[in-house]
Amino acid sequence: MSEVENKISPSRKSRRLPPLLSLARRTRYAFHQGSRVALYTLHSEAMRRMNRQLQKELPSAPNVKPNGPVPSQRRMLGDIAKLFSEDMKSVEDGHYPMPSDGTMSPRELFNTSRAFFQDVPEVARRRATGAHQEVNEDLSGFASKLPRYYRQNFHFQTDGWLSEESARIYDFQVDVLFSGATAAMRRRALVPLAQLLRRRDQRSLAYVDLACGTGGLLGPALKAFPRLKGIGLDLSEPYLTVARKRLKSHRATYVTALAEELPFADSSLDVVSSVFLFHELPSKVRRLVISEVARVLKPGGSFLFVDSLQTGDVPDYDGLLSVFPQLFHEPYFTSYLEEDLAGLCAGRGLEQRWMTSAFLSRAVQFVKLR
Repeated sequence: MSEVENKISPSRKSRRLPPLLSLARRTRYAFHQGSRVALYTLHSEAMRRMNRQLQKELPSAPNVKPNGPVPSQRRMLGDIAKLFSEDMKSVEDGHYPMPSDGTMSPRELFNTSRAFFQDVPEVARRRATGAHQEVNEDLSGFASKLPRYYRQNFHFQTDGWLSEESARIYDFQVDVLFSGATAAMRRRALVPLAQLLRRRDQRSLAYVDLACGTGGLLGPALKAFPRLKGIGLDLSEPYLTVARKRLKSHRATYVTALAEELPFADSSLDVVSSVFLFHELPSKVRRLVISEVARVLKPGGSFLFVDSLQTGDVPDYDGLLSVFPQLFHEPYFTSYLEEDLAGLCAGRGLEQRWMTSAFLSRAVQFVKLR
C-alpha cells in the first residue's frame, strides 16, 4: 500500500511566516513534542523495570511470539519523527493551529504519574493470571446495562472503561504505549475535516465523534474550528464526566449511547468521526456500526476514521501488531487486523476517498455516495 492514496492538499495558500518566525515556531513544536517523547519514554522504561521485578513474584505469563517482522526502536522513533513532521506541515498548511498536547500543571503531572505507577502492579497481575473479567463481576449501577463485549478489563487496566479513576489516567497510559505520539495520530482526522470546513459554514455542520472517551479528538476539533459544534458519544458515563471537566465549552454536548444504535435521524449528520474504536469491537458489531454511520450521514457526508494499522499496511509492523492483543488484552484486535474495512464501507455506500498511515495508525476518509 502506498503511504498516501488521493493525498489531501490545502485548498488555499498556506499562511507562510517570515523565515525567523517559522523557525521559531518549528523549534517550539520540536521542543514540545520532544519533551513529550522523553517523558513517556522514561515512564515506559520505568514500567519495564517494575514489571521485571514483579515477574519474579507472579506466575509466568504465556510466551508470546510475533507472527512477522517487528520494527526496531530506531525505526519506530524514525516513524514518530515522520508523523511529527507531517503534523507540523498540517499546521503550516493552515489545517489546524499549533497543538498543545496534554499540557498539565506540575501538580497534575505528578498526580497522574503516581496513579499510573500505582496501577502497573495490577496490570502485571492481570496479565500474568489472565484476569480480564473483573469489571464483569460487579454489575451494580449503570454497568448492568452495558453490552457484554464492553464489560472487560481492556488493556488489563483497572476498572476497564467503567470509572473516573480509569478515565483520568487512560490517555496517559496510551501515551506511554505510543511514546507521546497519540494526539498527533488523532489529528490526522482533522486534515480532511479542515478541507470540508473551508467549503462550509462551521456553524451549520452537524458533527458527532463516536466513542469520544475523554475528548481526545473532540477537544482539538473544537479548538481548531472555533465556530464548530460537536457531539461526543460514548458508552462510559465516567469517561464522559471527565470529558466534560476537561473540555468546558458550550459548543460541546455529550450523549451516552451505543455506536451500533445511534440516536440520530436518517441523513442528519455531515461528519462522523471515530478514533481507536473499531479494534475494540467484535466483528459483527463493527458491521452494525458501519451501517449506522451510513444511515445517519447525509449524502456527501464524511466518515473520518482513525484506528490501528492493519496487517499489510506497513509490513515491517506486522509482527508487532500480532502480539499486541495478547500483551494488552484486546479480544477483538486479531479479527480487526484482517477486516476489509473499505469493502464493508463500500457495501453500505461509503466510498474511501483518502488514506494515510501515521506511525501505528491509519487515517481514512469515507464519503457517503449520493
